[in-house]
Amino acid sequence: MFKLNLKIAIRNLWKYKGYTAINIFGLSIGLASCILIFIFVRYHLSFDKDYKNEDRIYRVVSSWKYPDGNDSKSQGVPLPLPAAMRTDFSQFEKVAAIQQGVGIVKVKALPGKAEIKVSSYVYYAEPSFFEIFDHQWLAGNPNQSLSAPNTVVLSEETANTYFGDWRKALGNSITLDNERDFKVTGVIKDNPQNSSFPLKIIVSYASFVSKNDKSWKSVSSNSECYVLLKKGVSQNDLIKPLEQFLKKYYVENSVGKEFHHFQALKDIHHSDDYGNFAQQNTPYKQIIGLAIIGLFLLLTACINFINLATAQAVSRSKEVGVRKVMGSRRKQLIWQFLSETTLITVIALLLACVFSELALPKMENLFGGNVSFSLFGHPVIFVFLFGLLILVSFLAGIYPALIMSGFSPALAIKNKIAANAGGVGLRKTLVVVQFAITAVLIVSTLVVIKQMSYIRNKSLGFDTKAIALVGIPSDSVSRIRYNSFQERVLAVPGVKTISFCSAPPSSGNNNQTSFTYNSSKDADFQLNIKIADENYFKTFGLQLVTGRTLSKSDTTKEFVVNETLLRKLNVKNPNEAIGKIMKVWGQSGPIVGVVKDFNNYSLHEEISPIAIFSRKSRVSTIAIRMELTEMTAALKNVEQIFNTTFPDSVYENEFFDESLKNYYETEQIMGTLFKVFAGVVIFISFIGLFGLISFVATQRTKEIAIRKVLGASNLELIKMLNSSFLWMVLIANMAAWPIAYIFVSNWLTTFQYRTALDIWPFVIAMVTSMTITIVTVSLRSYRAAKANTIDALKYE
Repeated sequence: MFKLNLKIAIRNLWKYKGYTAINIFGLSIGLASCILIFIFVRYHLSFDKDYKNEDRIYRVVSSWKYPDGNDSKSQGVPLPLPAAMRTDFSQFEKVAAIQQGVGIVKVKALPGKAEIKVSSYVYYAEPSFFEIFDHQWLAGNPNQSLSAPNTVVLSEETANTYFGDWRKALGNSITLDNERDFKVTGVIKDNPQNSSFPLKIIVSYASFVSKNDKSWKSVSSNSECYVLLKKGVSQNDLIKPLEQFLKKYYVENSVGKEFHHFQALKDIHHSDDYGNFAQQNTPYKQIIGLAIIGLFLLLTACINFINLATAQAVSRSKEVGVRKVMGSRRKQLIWQFLSETTLITVIALLLACVFSELALPKMENLFGGNVSFSLFGHPVIFVFLFGLLILVSFLAGIYPALIMSGFSPALAIKNKIAANAGGVGLRKTLVVVQFAITAVLIVSTLVVIKQMSYIRNKSLGFDTKAIALVGIPSDSVSRIRYNSFQERVLAVPGVKTISFCSAPPSSGNNNQTSFTYNSSKDADFQLNIKIADENYFKTFGLQLVTGRTLSKSDTTKEFVVNETLLRKLNVKNPNEAIGKIMKVWGQSGPIVGVVKDFNNYSLHEEISPIAIFSRKSRVSTIAIRMELTEMTAALKNVEQIFNTTFPDSVYENEFFDESLKNYYETEQIMGTLFKVFAGVVIFISFIGLFGLISFVATQRTKEIAIRKVLGASNLELIKMLNSSFLWMVLIANMAAWPIAYIFVSNWLTTFQYRTALDIWPFVIAMVTSMTITIVTVSLRSYRAAKANTIDALKYE
């Protein structure tokens, strides 16, 4: 029976080659898009899933609430916290501190290898970290390898890079920051790419030195703490002990109320509020958005199939009638038509796999993951494809099968099946749904493009072009060389200004602290601080409202503040603030200038109250502003000067405008996805429309011929065939507008500064869909209208 159904299915598909090709191609494009979306969704949902006790591992994170509502959060914790939690929480099986740092790594020249000097992330970890996270050790173990000071464990890849073979690394040493040698006592397997812990160089926590190791007020995002709950303990069991912990170690009447929370390991990669060491996160809302787009694509492809299959129902009525007369039961006919649908889906799925394999390399950069498409290497992909085959075959095939198997044998053989027996009402509804989906995606794409253009063009309050940011060593020996380095760089052709600072005006490196103004008590909000020199304002093009810029100084003597700070202090006239005394980090000084507001974060967030002051010991970056036409040559000279001035450091630079783009990586990805998949949906919709109008024109061949005989012009015939489709597209747009408005409005609210949402994206979406409909339908209608009238009247 199966073999017979397959033979009949192949014959019918070959008989209607044009519609078969449209169905297969439309389905394959939709299925390929679904496969790509599934692969990347699966990849991002697989982060941090390979640990034995993953369901019991939590990260301790911090948050602060302030009276003005300007709350803040951090993935970091105070340095004394891990030890205190180890003592105060009986619910924890293990507690581990880990600290991220950046260091200059030097490896002495070995036989056949040159000396290595690189800048790299370094992680100071307690031995218990590797008891919480089970890593495979190629040599050593955490209790021995990371228990003593000045010991280091390397990943397999890092050990091979530094020493040629990880076995040769054991017993050798690496030097950090030209100060201390660390003996290699262990080697671990490389962490997979889908991990929030890119551990390459792990130093014993006993080697970590900090001035704030006893301070509960200082929190760095580089200091993380992980806990392993005992079996049977839940998060709810930690509520009361945590309340007691906060009362014990924090001052209740402090301006900012401190809190800690326990974040599940599975949520770290998907957190909007907290970062991670890998500096990668894919929020759940982005994953859900991708899944919805995939569902839209699948639905659009299935709608195409249903429309064409039900439209073909009338032409296959005689076949159904003959089969019923010969004894076929309805159940057998349903299986026959479902077999045809399944065959089309199998072919489309095979073609979709080919398209996915070809498209995957181009999509990897977009999603930030090095993933592969393997049916048998990843069984879950095979299961997904099989499920997709069953789902699409059923969704696309069941209704046409029910329609065609239900024809009356007598009417079918006499060819008296009504033209609307194929489900005209349903076809129109499906076309409306299909074009509504298309309109929603077009509107969304246009709004995303408009917002990203707004971000690119909005004045942030400072200059970004032709400014290079170079990391600079901050040890006491290097600080002595700052002045000579500055003089030599300023002499380079093409260099306009240079500034020593802690960070540019807008960066991920933001430091907030409490302060006092005009000898009063601590303000009820936190201050965002920028360490800078007297050239900072000129280098970044910051504009003063009143007063002057900072004078040259190595220590904190005076402050320049922004307009937002004065508004929060209820100072209406900026001139009133000049001369008032501020106290920050224990240092007092007058306010000498007020700078015009600039965006210190991304446009997702509002401008913070800011104070800019000098402190040479906190400088970590030099900003070099250059002539745009001479940047390449200038940077080569700067690199040479850097290497001769700071021979023990590694030169690395980043352009300021490029660093700002990282703020909107998620939006850029979503914008690209919307453009790509909106194009795919439009393509699927309109090839389906072309197939449908082709069938409708064929069905109405005699009607068109009779109208021509009665005097109808080609233009009138084209208008006749266009009108019903245009009405459907118009209705689809009207239905899509409220849905699209809700979606894009909610998305825009995530930006503190955003473009106005006007009617033009909606109008453009409607005009675009109607224009393509007119062109598509008119081309096929014109061909039908121009057909030979005599041949058309003889059409059966």
